[in-house]
Amino acid sequence: MGSGSSRSGRSIWEHIPAFQTLQIAMIGLDYSGKTTALYRLKFNEFINSVPTIGFNVEKVKPSSGKAKGTTFTFWDVGGQDKLRPLWKSYTRGADGIVFVVDSCDIDKLEEAKTELTKLLKTQENQGTPLIVIANKQDLPAALNVKEVEARLGVADIVGPMQLWHVQPACAITGEGLFEGLDILYDMILKRKKIAKQQKKKR
Repeated sequence: MGSGSSRSGRSIWEHIPAFQTLQIAMIGLDYSGKTTALYRLKFNEFINSVPTIGFNVEKVKPSSGKAKGTTFTFWDVGGQDKLRPLWKSYTRGADGIVFVVDSCDIDKLEEAKTELTKLLKTQENQGTPLIVIANKQDLPAALNVKEVEARLGVADIVGPMQLWHVQPACAITGEGLFEGLDILYDMILKRKKIAKQQKKKR
C-alpha cells in the first residue's frame, strides 16, 4: 500500500499494517448488486440485502483458488448520489478497486461510466488495480462483457500503467465472483512487484 498520506488528504488505511490484509474498495451505483456480491463472497450463499446507506465492512478469506488463505477487507460503499463523493476516501490507498455494474441497465451504465471516469482521473487511483464486475449476467437482458466494457469505455479511462479486467458475474449464484477475486489478487501482486522493482532502481 502507499504511504497513506497525500496533499489531498489522509488515507483511511493509515492505521492498518500493510502486511495483515489486502484492502479493497467495492463501489458502484445503487442497485448494482455490490452488497449481494460481498455477502456471496463472504458466506458463499445468497443473502437478500437492502441498499447500503453508508458502508459495510467485511473480511473475506477464500478457501480455494490463487487467493486461498489471503484475507481481503472489503469496504462496500453506498452508491446513492449523495454518497459518491465519499468513494475517493475509500479508494485512496486501497490495494484494489472493485466496481460493480448492472449489465442489464443501459441508462445506468452511462451514469456508471461518468462516475468511474471521475474516480480514475484522480491521481491517487491511477495505478490501483481495477476489476469491473459485470453483474446480473444470469438475466436475458444482460449485455455481454465486451458490450459492458465498450459502454463504460474502460480502456480509454484507465491510467497508462493501470491493471484492469472486466469480469462477468452473477452475485446471486456467485458465478464469476471468485474467479474475479483471483484475477484481482494477481493484479495486486503484480503491481506490488512492479513498485518494488521501481524502488530498487531509485
